[in-house]
Amino acid sequence: MNILKGNIDSIKVNGDLSIVKVRVGSVLFSTILIDTPETAPYLKVDNEVKVIFKETEVILGVGDMSGISLRNKMEGKVSHIESDTLLSKVSIDTEMGTITSIITSNAVKQLQIVLGMELTAMVKTNELMLSK
Repeated sequence: MNILKGNIDSIKVNGDLSIVKVRVGSVLFSTILIDTPETAPYLKVDNEVKVIFKETEVILGVGDMSGISLRNKMEGKVSHIESDTLLSKVSIDTEMGTITSIITSNAVKQLQIVLGMELTAMVKTNELMLSK
């Protein structure tokens, strides 16, 4: 699991759903929750929370990522690659710490991912979890 600490920046509620924005360093993460400040008291602006997401939910992109709908983007450099026949574990050093992604080894080859390479790690809004 990737776990980052941040502070709640804003909360937008519609019915039983909330879109919560969390600032981690200079990055503003967005997540959608089936919770509201009324059902989850920790959902308050400025509260410290953990942003949690699985390694298998981290998408890696090379080049310009401005024309993609994913909003949760972290730029960094590849610091470690562990590959076997099917899957590869790629570690990316970002301003907020190391993020780990598990993608296919074929994708690593096709994107020509190598140590020291700059790339963008991305996570869909519905794949982020929050915790106290």
